Amino acid sequence: MSPLAGLRVLTLEQFGAGPYGSMALADLGAEVIKIENPALGGDASRHVGPHMLGQADSQYFQTFNLNKKSVTLDLKTPLGAEAFRRLVATADAVVNNLRGDQPNKLGLTYDALRAVNPRIVCLHISAYGRENERRGWPGYDYLMQAETGIMSVTGEPDGAPTRLGLSMIDFMTGITGAVGLLAAILKARTSGIGADVDTCLFDVALHQLSYPATWYLNEGDVPARMARSAHLSAVPVQTFETADGWLFIMCMTDKFFNALVGAMNRADLVSDERFSTMKARRANRGLLTQELDAEFAKAGTQEWLSRLNGLLPVAPVFDIPQAFANPFVERIGMVTQVPHPQRPDLRCLASPLRINGERPQASACSPLGADTESVLRGIGFGADEIAALRAGAAA
Repeated sequence: MSPLAGLRVLTLEQFGAGPYGSMALADLGAEVIKIENPALGGDASRHVGPHMLGQADSQYFQTFNLNKKSVTLDLKTPLGAEAFRRLVATADAVVNNLRGDQPNKLGLTYDALRAVNPRIVCLHISAYGRENERRGWPGYDYLMQAETGIMSVTGEPDGAPTRLGLSMIDFMTGITGAVGLLAAILKARTSGIGADVDTCLFDVALHQLSYPATWYLNEGDVPARMARSAHLSAVPVQTFETADGWLFIMCMTDKFFNALVGAMNRADLVSDERFSTMKARRANRGLLTQELDAEFAKAGTQEWLSRLNGLLPVAPVFDIPQAFANPFVERIGMVTQVPHPQRPDLRCLASPLRINGERPQASACSPLGADTESVLRGIGFGADEIAALRAGAAA
């Protein structure tokens, strides 16, 4: 259940990308220690409302920081910097998601830390990278969706450019960083030499363009927003309105299209040369949509699901309350209770991973600075030094 047990990761992080990636490590058993600046109130997401959990904590913050410890240090003070370096000597990795010009200034790079720990791996998650003219720019998920073209292919054709409903670039960047970090740690354990690992929101966002980017780069094929969230080439892959709701149908192959029209008792659509092949269906997308719209309108969503489930890929289109009312979510255990001092019945999403058939257990992130004394005592700090650190933070 804890494949990363024994791994110590120090993080200087806030908001989404860095915390999401390091939480994946914490879920798998790594000891993830958030280094938070007490003068700034810690991770800024501790203060994001509207649903607060007492002082310097919120439901937003816990969403990205389960299973982590919190140590308060100000790295810009001599004693805080010394405490950090002594922690680095005991750690496997240091993670930050600061602006690209900050790691060098704060001494968070491999060059700055290898004298303390030659095996340390330093992960840098920034907005635009550390080695270009934008390294000092702040940046967020939505900006990346705007500039890399993602918004140009999201939404209805006659609508405004639209962002994805959630911060998926943050989440993908965090996971990308975690993969790179683990790879470098494996190498460091055999070579004894750590590394700098870099990823950034812009690079990950551009990489998410995937096959439409390949098509554009090689053929000049410019993808456009498709009606009803349709696939660019496979047809029918889109939403359809039923008598009482919506479905998403995915006929990625001829087999699935044949199954769909068979369930509709419309075998004539297979023999119709306008729809008999994937190429023909793509060329006659609008005509086929009209035919299928008329059929789907004849029955409600649940009736269509009973006809189609198991025959082809299909799902109801739910809002969030409907998604959590789905009994399948409870059966698979994707919601877990995470007792919190301010909310004993706090519920969060469970890890999407299973180890030997079981999901990792979750605990709330520690209050701001709650682990400072125990962690620092573990690296040899005495009571006087800890008191001096706290006095410096309060000054």
